[in-house]
Amino acid sequence: MNIGFAMCGSFCTFGKTFPVMELLSREHRLTPIFSDAAYSTDTRFGTAADHIDRAMKICGTAPVHTILQAEPIGPKKMLDILVIVPMAYNRNNLCSVTVMVDVDNVCAVNG
Repeated sequence: MNIGFAMCGSFCTFGKTFPVMELLSREHRLTPIFSDAAYSTDTRFGTAADHIDRAMKICGTAPVHTILQAEPIGPKKMLDILVIVPMAYNRNNLCSVTVMVDVDNVCAVNG
């Protein structure tokens, strides 16, 4: 399965996110996708360069990180599923995770 693995700027959860990426990469082809913040922000949870390098080592390709790079993903049907992680923690949920399935017929799952 071709999986887009999109990472947003909830940096405190990156430590738990990369092991999931590694697990999925064992059986699926992953395309890392970084938000602008994830691609360019250094925090106390690591540098942007370290996160990019780790994703590249796991997925075997550099992260998509610009609109120009991301634009053809939908029209060319490049992904079977798009996983967007990590989402921010909140009081009502331990962690909200959104999974969007089929770029043409998006179905969001939270929880």
